[in-house]
Amino acid sequence: MSEIIIVGDGPAGLSAALLLAKNGESVRVFGTDDTPMHKALLLNYLGIPKMTGTEFQETSRAQVEEFGVELHKTKVVGVEQTEEGFRIETEGGESFDGKYLILATTNKAHQEALGVDRKDGVAAVDRDGRTNVERCYAIGWASRKHKIQAIISAGDGAAAAVDILSEEKGEPFHDFDVV
Repeated sequence: MSEIIIVGDGPAGLSAALLLAKNGESVRVFGTDDTPMHKALLLNYLGIPKMTGTEFQETSRAQVEEFGVELHKTKVVGVEQTEEGFRIETEGGESFDGKYLILATTNKAHQEALGVDRKDGVAAVDRDGRTNVERCYAIGWASRKHKIQAIISAGDGAAAAVDILSEEKGEPFHDFDVV
């Protein structure tokens, strides 16, 4: 089981957290739940006829906690790469280490501190959200300047999670639950 740190608790970060945790990974999510989702009304999210962004956030946060995700309602003020992976520091002065780091926030200072390549004002990533920094991902608004919405961000989170799960298992992994 790998320790995975996610900075950002909107649809991208929570989606990644869900898939990782339900497949046995240890996940910590850091954020203040201060996401633009609280201003949204979801009418275009597949499978959800109509829901406010606040309802979505509450439901999503409860769902990831049911799978064992640790939600830390705090701001991350520092990130660094270590020999084993990554270390983050919170505004309360706590430090946490992880093998993988997923950046799901628009805080470009975190990307710059790690040496993440940027293009057009956001992290330059591949289709799975991988940055040029090994085991560091950028998803949602961290990697998309335009053409962004909640369902796209959640998809970015899922792609990064499946990529990490594939890496950990040493073969392509498909998250597919059956009845």
